[in-house]
This record gives sequence, C-alpha cells and structure tokens, in this order.
Amino acid sequence: MPTAKTMIHIRVAGDLKEQVSTTLASMGLSVSEAVRLFLHRVVAEQKFPFELRVPNAETRLAMSEADEIIKSHQSRFSNSKELIDGLEAHSK
Repeated sequence: MPTAKTMIHIRVAGDLKEQVSTTLASMGLSVSEAVRLFLHRVVAEQKFPFELRVPNAETRLAMSEADEIIKSHQSRFSNSKELIDGLEAHSK
C-alpha cells in the first residue's frame, strides 16, 4: 500500500521563489521536486546533503557589495570591457 502524502508549507520572499523557480526550471526541476530530492538525500545520507560554512571576510564583503549593487541598481562597471579590464587588473 502506498504511503499517504502530506504537505509541507514554507514561506519565502516572492523574488526568491521566482529566482529559484527559474533556476530549477532550467535544470528540469520544479521547486517541489527539488525539495523532495533534498529530503530524500537527507534521509539517505543521514546528514545535511551539502556543507554549510560561515563565509570568510572576503566572501562577506562580496555579499555585502552584491546587496548594495542590487539595492542601488548600479554596478562598478558600465560595460563588459571595463569588467574584463577590472578582472585582469585584479588578477595581477
């Protein structure tokens, strides 16, 4: 006899749900399928299925900068050439 199904309800920001839905759709998954996959992995591995770490100082700074870019709707570079030049200068 099949196991009865139950619902799990979670609340997330609308923009996050939209971004997640789009990203997962590009992988051929729905949000529900991804959650089910995650839960199966937790059971199979008996642990969180990926490593969780506290971001280091450089990562926190980059995350903060990304948040500011999103809020201001502006970036450090006005075109792709400036971006490439910036990346090349930073890698030297």
